Amino acid sequence: MKAVVLHEIGKGGPDGLKYEDAPTPEPGRGEVVIKLHAAALNRRDVFVTYGMYPGAKPDALPVILGSDGSGEVSAVGEEVSGPTVGSEVVVNPALYWGDDLRISGKNYRILGLPEDGTYAEYIKVPADHVYPKPANLSHEEAAALPLAALTAYRALVTRGQVQSGQTVVVPGIGGGVATFLVQMAAALGARVFVTSGSDKKIEKAKELGAEGGVNYNSENWSKELRSLAGPVDLSVDSIGGEVFDTLATIARPAGRIVTFGATAGPVPKLVMPKIFLKQLDVLGTAMGSAPEFADMLALYERHDLKPVINEQFALEDAAAAQRHMEEGKGIGKIILNIA
Repeated sequence: MKAVVLHEIGKGGPDGLKYEDAPTPEPGRGEVVIKLHAAALNRRDVFVTYGMYPGAKPDALPVILGSDGSGEVSAVGEEVSGPTVGSEVVVNPALYWGDDLRISGKNYRILGLPEDGTYAEYIKVPADHVYPKPANLSHEEAAALPLAALTAYRALVTRGQVQSGQTVVVPGIGGGVATFLVQMAAALGARVFVTSGSDKKIEKAKELGAEGGVNYNSENWSKELRSLAGPVDLSVDSIGGEVFDTLATIARPAGRIVTFGATAGPVPKLVMPKIFLKQLDVLGTAMGSAPEFADMLALYERHDLKPVINEQFALEDAAAAQRHMEEGKGIGKIILNIA
């Protein structure tokens, strides 16, 4: 088969990816092989190429990157009672979450490192990590969901406990998780507000269901957001930095802040009384469990939601696709077309 393999980690980043021949996987006991039609990129993939992700070390190479994929089952191993050959499926990349749904277990890891991932024509995965592709989605749309939409679902629904009529703020609209948050929150009846450095991205967020947004390049953006949204029930944050303090400021008493990232780095100044006097809940989250993955897919099918596709590239152009992601242009997921 053809695959995009990472051979070097370092300053070259995506330049370490090579499109080449690789062995076609064979299913073992309890496993299936999927002929992939589409894969999707995540920031994780880019971080791995620079060695900026846990486990991304030279001794982990060579490896096929990619956590997100959709295709059809081409072979099944022994003791597989689920998907059959020819079934159209999407892969849950949260491997071996464990029995405690509150927290991932010691064997948990994400597809695409150390196991070979979805930048390939075929992939081998445990059969219980394969789910029917939502009927309302193409393979490209289904491939856009797994890692980012699972992260968004757990943050918003399981940890954030979003309710219809509540006000939700999603800072930094543009990336995959943020767009999924807007779509899901709006579908569940919340009032959604966003921030971005791009007015164009704010307008796109409105198309996805956001009620409004503010440009954080404005000198008084935090005051504008507070005036626009009013007291906020739930903020779902991947930015950190100074933004986190703003989210605490605009939160209503007994509000919630769910955090799953810190792209702006540590919080430089947080006035702690905002947390304890307002009795705020600050909740961490990362990825999600198998039941949450199934519920996320069901939500997208039930509400006929379509993930936002930013750009599409051929599999052999995976390095260019990662460069496009680094540039931060556009909104939504970047897709690799495979077959």
